[in-house]
Amino acid sequence: MCYTVPLITSVFTTYAWKKKKTVRLWWLNLLLYGASAFGVIDHLYNGELFLVSEYWVKDLFLGILITAFVFLLWGLILFMAKVNKSIARYVVD
Repeated sequence: MCYTVPLITSVFTTYAWKKKKTVRLWWLNLLLYGASAFGVIDHLYNGELFLVSEYWVKDLFLGILITAFVFLLWGLILFMAKVNKSIARYVVD
C-alpha cells in the first residue's frame, strides 16, 4: 500500500509536466516513479502486492513519508543545481 501515494502523486505531476514541459518536473517525475517502482518491487518480493494489511493506515502514512522525502530530495537537487552551475544544465530549465 505504501507505493500508492507516490504513484498517485506522480500521475498528477506527469499531468503538470505535460502542460509545462520543464526539466525540473521531469526530474520530479523520475524520482516519484522510482519510489513507486521500489515500493511495488518490495511488495512483490514480500508477496503482498495487492493485500491490504490490518495496518493500512501505517502503510499510507509511510507512503506520505516516502513522497515527502522525494520532494525533499528534489528540492535538494534543485538547490545543488543553483549552487553548482556545472550541473545546472542537467537539472534547471
